[in-house]
Amino acid sequence: MAFVGASKRFAEGAQALADVTFHVPRGQFCALVGPSGSGKSTLLRAVNGLTQLSGGEVRVDGVRVDAASLPRIRRKVGMVHQDFGLVSRASVAENMIAGAIAEIPTWRALLGLYPAAHQAKACALLAEVGLAPEHLPRRVSELSGGQRQRVGIARALMLDPEVLVADEPVASLDPRASEEVLDLMRREALARGVTVLCSLHQLDLARRFADRIVALRAGRLMFDGPTDAFDAATEMAIYGPVKESAQ
Repeated sequence: MAFVGASKRFAEGAQALADVTFHVPRGQFCALVGPSGSGKSTLLRAVNGLTQLSGGEVRVDGVRVDAASLPRIRRKVGMVHQDFGLVSRASVAENMIAGAIAEIPTWRALLGLYPAAHQAKACALLAEVGLAPEHLPRRVSELSGGQRQRVGIARALMLDPEVLVADEPVASLDPRASEEVLDLMRREALARGVTVLCSLHQLDLARRFADRIVALRAGRLMFDGPTDAFDAATEMAIYGPVKESAQ
């Protein structure tokens, strides 16, 4: 996955991204950090076309993200959301199979008649993320925050993505659940050769779980390197006083 001169200016004039360029090799866990309003969410949303850049480009597996390529890109990119991105009133099984909706005929989806292969895959992925099959019929509203995020990760893996994009996936979790979720994402990335780009507010977690850190400040790339090179001086340069802008 590559960002080349990625820039975004909103209609009201706010500059969210300014000429951001970096590349994430296949299978790497890259943490995206920076103050609130630094452009992290805007950058992540550009990966699967939820935000259209004003300039530059994003490439996934060498393919430029644009209107023509979006159907293919969205099969390659799994999304994990801060608020879990799940339907609380629906079952775990229904939420997970929704992750493969692009492969399911519309009439089956409307009637809830999901193919047996997709049901079996949902069950297998649930086990991979540490939840028993008994969770499949349960409503998402009955699960803890950590369990919901596990379901969110499993759903993101339903189409065997090449890239996993996570926008503050542990922001609403307690410290123990946060560590468990990030450890799970790292293990899945290693096992599957999946590239992970994960925005985090907690620098201690970024240093602990990521192979590499990319830092933004006011929409500009300020640091790109291994976690052990992100020292106190670098942290101060990035998190010092900064005028908030759109994220």
